Amino acid sequence: MTRGWRRGLVAWVAWVGVSAVAAAEVRVAVASNFAAPMQRLAAAFEQDSGHRVRLSVGSTGALYAQIRNGAPFDVLLAADDETPQNIEREGLGVAGSRITYAIGRLVLWSRQAERVDANGEVLRRGDVERLALANPKLAPYGRAAVETLTRMGVWPAWQSRVVMGENIAQTYQFVSTGNAPLGFVALSQVWVQGQIREGSAWIVPADWHRPIRQDAIVLRAGSGNPAAQALMRYLRSGPARALIRAHGYEN
Repeated sequence: MTRGWRRGLVAWVAWVGVSAVAAAEVRVAVASNFAAPMQRLAAAFEQDSGHRVRLSVGSTGALYAQIRNGAPFDVLLAADDETPQNIEREGLGVAGSRITYAIGRLVLWSRQAERVDANGEVLRRGDVERLALANPKLAPYGRAAVETLTRMGVWPAWQSRVVMGENIAQTYQFVSTGNAPLGFVALSQVWVQGQIREGSAWIVPADWHRPIRQDAIVLRAGSGNPAAQALMRYLRSGPARALIRAHGYEN
């Protein structure tokens, strides 16, 4: 074995060792409404960084309960800002790591063309049997829906006709399968290339409910994980922010 070849072999072994140490896995708990864009973000992040991403999707309330019960997530991408605040206050997350990665928009949507008018007046008429919305106790989009109905003065009339989803993904499923003729979903679920992809919709004015500010936080299990830190930096990058906006969010 020549001296030059030996030096090359040593350098290669060292590079492999450094790469193995640098590459890590980050376990991400992500709110249901952000599942689709997060899948694309995760793929781009893995390609750019070499780290691996493992996603677990659910309602923010359910994910919070799992975290409090010791679920080994490294990062939480919530559908609100209150849950990450609570997590930080309870010592379950890394202090000072919270960021707002997206601001969600609420939309009243139906698969049927012209079923939903441009001002949501369909909610004031009595010709709709069922209305789907996410559980307001678990899902911020459900809470925003109730706030919208309350502002319109029609919440008492709708309470007995609500089809309630555990999370916004299930709520979307109710409407997309026709189990409910219309419902409040996340704009990101029906927004494709700058427009509603099918049916009819009313985008609820942003000031009709509390902002759906979606925060991320590094959890206690991810405090020493380089992939968790890298992912949080990536969420604030230009390409990530552009992709998030393309999915119907503000940021």
